[in-house]
Amino acid sequence: MKKKPAKTSAGTKRAAPRQAAGSSQRSEFSIDELARAGSSTVRNVRAYQDRGLLPPPQRRGRNGIYTQDHLARLRLIGRLLERGYTLANIAELIAAWEQGRDLRQLMGLESQLTRPWSDEMPVTISILELAKAFGGNYKPSDLARALELGIIERDGLRFRVPSPKLLAVGSEIVTMGIPLRELLTIIGGLRRNVERVADELIQVAVTSIDRYGDDLPPAEDVPRLAAMIGRLRPLADKAIESEVSRAMERALSRFLGDRMAQVLDHLPQHRDPG
Repeated sequence: MKKKPAKTSAGTKRAAPRQAAGSSQRSEFSIDELARAGSSTVRNVRAYQDRGLLPPPQRRGRNGIYTQDHLARLRLIGRLLERGYTLANIAELIAAWEQGRDLRQLMGLESQLTRPWSDEMPVTISILELAKAFGGNYKPSDLARALELGIIERDGLRFRVPSPKLLAVGSEIVTMGIPLRELLTIIGGLRRNVERVADELIQVAVTSIDRYGDDLPPAEDVPRLAAMIGRLRPLADKAIESEVSRAMERALSRFLGDRMAQVLDHLPQHRDPG
C-alpha cells in the first residue's frame, strides 16, 4: 500500500547549507534540508533508513550529514511510490542491485537520472508574503491557477514555493503592469510546450543510449551512461536559452514592424501646400 508522507514540523531548524568548492550546487544536507529538497519529510527519511532503503548519513560529531547520493535515492523512492510500488517492492529492487552489482556505480547513474535539474531550494511563505509579492493584486481564481500549475503548493497554513526564482520573476513582471491572470496563462502554455520538447529530447536520448531492455546496464557501462546524461543537462539549458532569445528577438521585430506599419497607414497621403 502506498504510504502518504507525513508533514514536517514547520519549526524544525535548518543548518546552514554546505557547498562544494567552486560549485553552486549544494553537496551536503541536514536531514531537514534533505527532506525538503527531496519533496519528502523528516519522518519519511528516517523510516526509509530504518527499512534500509536509504543509506545512513555520515556522522560529523552529533550531526548527520547527507549527500547528493542520498538526495538521488530519496527522489527515486518518491517516484517509485508515485508509480504505485510499495516500500517492499523498492527494497527488493535495491537488494537486487546490491547482489552482484557495483552499487556505487549504479548510484552514480541514479544520481544523474534523479538529481534536480536546478539547484534551487524550495521555500515556504505565508499568505501575506504571497500577497506582498504581487502587491495584493490577485484574485482567488489566480491563486487557484497558480496552485494548479504547481508554482505554489499548500503547506498547512503556508505555501511551498518549489522555484523561488520563478516567483520572483512573476512578481517583477506583474509590477510592470502585466495582469497576473494573463501571465499565468502564458506560463501554462509555456510549460506545455517545454514539457513536450523535454519528453521528445529524453526519448531520443534514451533510444540512443539504452540498449539493455528490461535489464540494468552492466557495471562497465554505467560511468559512460552517467557522463552522457550529465553532459545533456547543460547542453539542453544552452539550447533552450538560445531558442528563447531568438524567439524574443523575432517577436519584438514583428511587433515593431506591425506598429510602424500602423503609423504609416495613418499618415496623410497628401499634405496641403500651405
